[in-house]
Amino acid sequence: MTASELHQLAASRGHADYGAGSLIVCDRLVRIYIAEGIEVQALQGLDLVIAEGELTALVGASGSGKSTLMNILAGLDAPTAGAVRVAGHDLAAMTARQRLAYRRSVIGFIWQQTARNLLPYLTAFQNVELPLRFAGTGRGARRKRAGQLLDLLGVAHCADRRPDQMSGGEQQRVAIGVALANSPAVLLADEPTGELDSTTAASVFTALQTANSELGVTVLVVTHDPAVSSMVRRVIAIRDGRTSTETLRRTSADGSGDGHAVEYAVLDRAGRLQLPLEMTEALGMRERVRLEAEPDHIGVWPDQRGEPEDDRG
Repeated sequence: MTASELHQLAASRGHADYGAGSLIVCDRLVRIYIAEGIEVQALQGLDLVIAEGELTALVGASGSGKSTLMNILAGLDAPTAGAVRVAGHDLAAMTARQRLAYRRSVIGFIWQQTARNLLPYLTAFQNVELPLRFAGTGRGARRKRAGQLLDLLGVAHCADRRPDQMSGGEQQRVAIGVALANSPAVLLADEPTGELDSTTAASVFTALQTANSELGVTVLVVTHDPAVSSMVRRVIAIRDGRTSTETLRRTSADGSGDGHAVEYAVLDRAGRLQLPLEMTEALGMRERVRLEAEPDHIGVWPDQRGEPEDDRG
């Protein structure tokens, strides 16, 4: 079966209203590729729904599928099966030309490596202006937009500096300006603070928060930094190519975002549930578990082989 046929089959099995009204929707997303002659299933039926205006962190171990998901959402890669929609665009059905237009107008992307985000021979102002030039924006409008973004992100003082004349944090904040130049619906950031110290990383994340709150752009950031993930309302963990848990931070009584956080396991569209390793290992859960329906919950117990049926451990 071809990739196109797999996509159509998966789409036909899904519900048309899944994620309706959301800005980002991944429905049973699958990505398979060949590496050194070995088939790798990077995404294994991943489900994800993100509403417009959210600031969300994506976490997971190396090889969990985070980067693959980000590349698909950015239009840099295509899914093998399943459905993925961003701002009304069906990414699985796009042509190469449509993907290029999508990357230029719908998505902003920030790489971990500062050197990948900016052209070294242009100043900060010229770097932010460049996407607007490609979009055909008039000189006056693009100069105004570039100046506003540099000011909003706290790097107006870097306008006439080239990247080698800026600190790593300043470069990343200018890179955010470049990503926001054409007013994208979604800003994707792949480990934007990975090469920075904690103080500088905080300034970059503050810039992402500013973009979210002041410009209304939806932000999805991949991070291994616990300080970053603790500052967002929603943290989504990926394990083995599927969403495994979500941590939601409740707003405190005074209206600040410093309320307590609650971790939830994610029940995907196929009814699959990934239990946290620290819980299953502590209870010796392997291979299979026993389930029992209660009036208000489902009980889960280790498989007690050779013990009485009614012994729940």
